[in-house]
Amino acid sequence: MGAKVKMYTTGVCPYCNMAERLLQSKGVAEIEKIRVDLEPEQRIAMMEMTGRRTVPQIYIGDTHVGGFDDLSALDRAGGLEPLLRG
Repeated sequence: MGAKVKMYTTGVCPYCNMAERLLQSKGVAEIEKIRVDLEPEQRIAMMEMTGRRTVPQIYIGDTHVGGFDDLSALDRAGGLEPLLRG
């Protein structure tokens, strides 16, 4: 069992979809999605936790990875798979 993945997202978000595809390619079967477009209070909570207002905002376990660019950079640096393993 790897680390739990949580992603703040909206219904129409190409970077969210790209992040999801990258995570799935690494074997992530389940992503907890929090729709900030449907739950405005979740966007406020996300902004307070991350200091960012854009989606996606991705957490792997307790680690805030950031958005898609951050996730992609972490993967290229070899840090994504160890984080996913927990």
